[in-house]
Amino acid sequence: MNSFRNLISWGYLMFAIAGAILPTLANIDFVRSYGPGFDIQNFIELANINPASQSLSRDLLVGASAVFVWVISESRRLKMRNLWIVILTNFLIAFAFAIPLFLFLRERRLVELESKGFIVDYSLD
Repeated sequence: MNSFRNLISWGYLMFAIAGAILPTLANIDFVRSYGPGFDIQNFIELANINPASQSLSRDLLVGASAVFVWVISESRRLKMRNLWIVILTNFLIAFAFAIPLFLFLRERRLVELESKGFIVDYSLD
């Protein structure tokens, strides 16, 4: 099971890297298009400018909020360290980076706990 967890953890890390790069590129385009600095009020207005963007913004808000409650709960359950990094990167980089980063750290913690005999297998069979 540890080899599967190791493999999946590196997959999560790849998602985290993509989750940092892709939103950052879009944010750079935003700054280029709308002036120097990052005008958060303009950003939010543009993110809600039409029904399609409103749908995506609201979907992200509700989904991200629910996932973040789980992240805090799960990190406490597993006694994970350094949760502050996930929280900070959620706001400074992107949700698309922070959650895959959390999943990477979670899998690494599960590998650590399994090696000590503390975790029950989560498999579906």
